[in-house]
Amino acid sequence: MKSTIALILRFILGVVFLFSAYTKFISPGLTEIILVDHGIVSVRETAAVIIRVLIGLEFALGILLLLPYSLKKIVIPTAILFLVSFTGYLVYTGFILKDTQNCGCFGEMIKMSPLESIVKNIVLIASLILLFRFTEEKKKYFVAPTVIILCVVSVFVFLPVNSQKEFKFANYTNFEGEGRVDLSAGEKLLVILNLECDHCQALAKDLSKTKNQPGKLPKLYALLFKEGNITVDSFKTMTNFNYPYHMIGMNEFLNLIGQSPPRIYWLKDGKVKEIWDENFQKKILKNFPDQQ
Repeated sequence: MKSTIALILRFILGVVFLFSAYTKFISPGLTEIILVDHGIVSVRETAAVIIRVLIGLEFALGILLLLPYSLKKIVIPTAILFLVSFTGYLVYTGFILKDTQNCGCFGEMIKMSPLESIVKNIVLIASLILLFRFTEEKKKYFVAPTVIILCVVSVFVFLPVNSQKEFKFANYTNFEGEGRVDLSAGEKLLVILNLECDHCQALAKDLSKTKNQPGKLPKLYALLFKEGNITVDSFKTMTNFNYPYHMIGMNEFLNLIGQSPPRIYWLKDGKVKEIWDENFQKKILKNFPDQQ
């Protein structure tokens, strides 16, 4: 009976660690941004290195929990230490920093608050303690360090650290209406608008109509500039524009537009794929025909 329970626990715990690693692996930018936001590191490149080590360790723990070797000596204590450390970090961010946004434990796939993740970790730690009691040790102590090293190295090979210095939108990581956003991941549209501008208001109305159409338009975010009496709320009322937005200053705005606003940047994997200064709806329908 104990061996059956141990086998079930190993499978469940192994899958959880592998799933957690996978969700971070496919969207590491969110957790990198979190580390910078919390002041753990000052630049995103350093955060990227730390996150990749953690992803590799999670992959390794997931694999090792599915294997029967050195569980009591290495694997289970390491997994418990891993979860206890992260629980302490979540207590700091959730209760001291008062950050209630997605903690990034499951990347962007499953959004959890720090409190929800703390509860999840407590359940996992209790399961690991129970597994420790029910499991039998099989001595092949070279397996664990070998798997850990291979997993960490593999993560750096398949997910290399990319510099954000050349990406002009790297500093825009928090948007009203959504929270943390990694503009360098995947495909996104970024629209630059002046709240007072008639052309910007017209584009905002058109984009609002597009949002309600079925299709595969990339997620759209807005950088808004306010220079007059029109507020964001009144702009939303006039245009029905309800995309996530970030307010910018005059210098930022002038550096991001062409001869005159508005402008749309089509972003793909941290690069500017195209810049549109006119015929916006035509270009959206041309490049994303599913919107038709």
